[in-house]
Amino acid sequence: MTGFMPPAMPDAAWVLNAMYEHEQGPADMTHHEYHQARLADRSIEPHVVAGINLDAESVATGGGLGRAEHPGPGWRRLRWAALARRTGDPIVPEGLLSCYRCFPSATKDGSWPLSIIPPTEGSMDRETWDQLIALLIEHSPDGADTACFAYYNPLTAGCDFENLHVRAGRLGDAKLLYDNPEIDFSPSNLWAADRSWMLCTDYDLWATKVSGPRPLIDALLHDSEIEAIQLPNDPTEPAGQASPSHT
Repeated sequence: MTGFMPPAMPDAAWVLNAMYEHEQGPADMTHHEYHQARLADRSIEPHVVAGINLDAESVATGGGLGRAEHPGPGWRRLRWAALARRTGDPIVPEGLLSCYRCFPSATKDGSWPLSIIPPTEGSMDRETWDQLIALLIEHSPDGADTACFAYYNPLTAGCDFENLHVRAGRLGDAKLLYDNPEIDFSPSNLWAADRSWMLCTDYDLWATKVSGPRPLIDALLHDSEIEAIQLPNDPTEPAGQASPSHT
């Protein structure tokens, strides 16, 4: 329901969704505090569903769901590795996957500083998606003409549990999927028709698992635009079959 997680086949890496930091943003106020202040001065209305004030029952973390891209002037890409060095937190806590539970030292009561836009869940950001497609083209035998399939899980497809949302086409045209007017997410799964590589963007995670040949994984880990890591004890791998770590 949230995406099909691939095995290592024979290697794998996690491509991390982008986060951003404002060059002059207030670091002493959280997204939740700012949201509550706007509610208090009535510059925004509370979100009420079925008579329940959701703003009184939840925390505004600052994170989002679905597609994302560079937020514009004044913002710069904040690398996960840089934030880990700053906070002392691991990039991904042992035994976990890349999700909202990462970087607890960077948040206050579950909310991020207003100066940081954390990664979105369930979708790659546009820049990461475009660069990943370029690397897949480079490392596929048929290049841009590689036949591939894209799958959207029911949660991304408007909770449509009755139909499978699968598209077929050329890898060279895959960048167009990011602007699919019907779905506000990058595909949950994208894979080559010959099964040589496969990716999964789980609906609940901040990263995409890419499985495939070692040259592709090496390219991901050393790319200057993409930020990718390997998890020595990948919880998505069967016991004893985790992908080998690179130095």
